[in-house]
Amino acid sequence: MWRLTLALAAIISVGSVLGGCEKQSQDGNTSAGHEKIKIGFLVKQPEEPWFQHEWKFADQCAAKYGFEVIKIGTPDGEKVLTGIDNLAAQGAKGFIICTPEVRLGPVIVARAKAKNLKLMSVDDRFVGSDGKFMDVHYMGISARKIGNMVGQSLADEMKKRGWKPEDTAAMGIGLEELDTARERLEGATESLVAAGFSKDRIFTGKVRGLADVNTAFNAANILLIQHGDVKNWLVFGMNDESVLGGIRALEGRSIGADRTIGVGIGGTTGMVDWKREKPTGFFAAVLISPRRHGFETAEYMYKWIKDGQEPPKTTFTDGILITRDNYKSIMKEQGLLD
Repeated sequence: MWRLTLALAAIISVGSVLGGCEKQSQDGNTSAGHEKIKIGFLVKQPEEPWFQHEWKFADQCAAKYGFEVIKIGTPDGEKVLTGIDNLAAQGAKGFIICTPEVRLGPVIVARAKAKNLKLMSVDDRFVGSDGKFMDVHYMGISARKIGNMVGQSLADEMKKRGWKPEDTAAMGIGLEELDTARERLEGATESLVAAGFSKDRIFTGKVRGLADVNTAFNAANILLIQHGDVKNWLVFGMNDESVLGGIRALEGRSIGADRTIGVGIGGTTGMVDWKREKPTGFFAAVLISPRRHGFETAEYMYKWIKDGQEPPKTTFTDGILITRDNYKSIMKEQGLLD
């Protein structure tokens, strides 16, 4: 009798374990014969706050659904290809990428196809050999619309301060070859001109390589040498970093917050200036959503891999204007500040 009891107990125990494994597999976690889904997230500037926030929100998505995010910094083409190979070797099923160079698109698509990986681009859109956007799943910002917001904010603050048009010029700093950057600069220019600002007083500073504070600083210095007679400056660019570079160049010539209005795009990097006790020329920024670009792209990729639910081909996100006065409350709402 006791032998029969032990046998029944063993059967019940095994059944419980198997039942638990089945439930665990349905929840997306690792079980016998079912590996956890792995998704790559490759970014071109891993040290920048924007990309760190994208990774943070992708991790939040992974925690919600029970998959794994493999995060890789890929600042150049060689590291992109090595990163894709790395993902395939680790058993990833797909990846999201902000490419360091949009014309790497055809190479990235080919390598993803060769490794049987699903692909989605974020932030910067792939460009083919013909100069046209590639037919790849993409999430980016409404670049021209956000540029319009920047230009309108600059015009409104200039009017509020009572600056004379003849005493004022604007500098727009960015990468001309990057479509989203060009759209942002053109959008800002459009709104300034529509508000009555002379197009002849808007000067372009071209950065080389990545648009960070240092490259923007160098581009702004060239403009300031060429236009040393300008009293007041409006500063815009493709991101916060390009505007901060312009502001630092102006500060180097003793042109401070009273003679500078800078409006960035991003908000997370420009926040450093708002934390300073003394205001700088960084007046405002259009806050774009790293949460959407991190969480939603990861969610799209997960559902595509797990359920075959293909993401929308193209998704555009918009922004919110923030200033030194309201950035804390808005960023807390967006999950960017504790």
